[in-house]
Amino acid sequence: MPESSSAAPEKQGARAGIHPLARYLGVRAGLTILLLFGVTLVTFTLTNLVPADPVQAALGEQAAANPEIVAQFRANAGLDQPLPVQYVTYLGNVLQGDLGVSQQTRAPVADDLGKAFPATAELALAAILISIVLGVGLGMWAALRRRTITDQVIRVVSLIGISVPSFWLALVVYFVFFSQLRWFPGSGRLSPAAIPPPKVTGMYTVDSLLAGQWATFGDAVAHLILPAAVLALYTIGLLTRFARSAILEVLDLDYVRAARAKGLPGRVVVSRYVLRGALVPIITVLGVAFGSLLSGTVLVEKVYSWHGLGEYAYSAATKLDLPAIMGVGLVVGCVYIGLNFLVDVLYGFIDPRVRVA
Repeated sequence: MPESSSAAPEKQGARAGIHPLARYLGVRAGLTILLLFGVTLVTFTLTNLVPADPVQAALGEQAAANPEIVAQFRANAGLDQPLPVQYVTYLGNVLQGDLGVSQQTRAPVADDLGKAFPATAELALAAILISIVLGVGLGMWAALRRRTITDQVIRVVSLIGISVPSFWLALVVYFVFFSQLRWFPGSGRLSPAAIPPPKVTGMYTVDSLLAGQWATFGDAVAHLILPAAVLALYTIGLLTRFARSAILEVLDLDYVRAARAKGLPGRVVVSRYVLRGALVPIITVLGVAFGSLLSGTVLVEKVYSWHGLGEYAYSAATKLDLPAIMGVGLVVGCVYIGLNFLVDVLYGFIDPRVRVA
């Protein structure tokens, strides 16, 4: 009998000695490298299109009025070279980990980002964990009880979560739970009296656990709750709606009906068949949402004095710190590309049809 078309790609991969999953990951890795190169090009181009003079921003008006100082600054920074030459120099420096020197902190941009990014990553990870537990849980609950009062209430709550502006919610939560009730600490990542843990990851919760500093860990978690909950609300609403829709589609498929017809318990059908079938669209939304959390925490970080990537980007933009702006843009772009690659990898493990295709 002739081989089926679905088995043909696997046969060809076997003949070539390459596993379908390895070939799939190799293609995705190659595309990721090309995208990273594109990110450096876009970051450099957009930064140079900013209608402002970086020399004046760096030297000030008085120094910028001196032609000799301006010429010396341009020569030292390579600004007197053509743009293609500047880009090649920039790309070479990036490959060596040199992102330039910040004009506001007078420190290497890579060092500034190394301090700011872990703070934002800690906040985003806490928010996404809360979102996964509540968003996917509420979405599944609503789907399994569709057209009931529970379903309607969950849908209304998810709509409110998507609609409420984060900056307004951050101010309200700060006023209620810190200023009035005093249930949680207000701003910063640690209390002034707390001892910061030795730096390993830069995330206080993780580093304090590794160092066994339980008091510091509790203090870091207490400071993390309010901003993480504010950031998670929008993602919870988004995940709830997507999870509900994805699970409703899977519930009507033939293999789920067959599993029920076999007499399998409801929890087994939901965990092994329904949830796994709905994971692909849910993971897609999770990847985009996590990237948004990492790059869109500016206002929440300002309200809670979190001193992360968002606050650093805001300060760099207001002071026209071009090396810092380029560094932040590069990091955000790499984060999105890395998350997309991770989502593609998870596709290959979760859905065999992706590997075959």
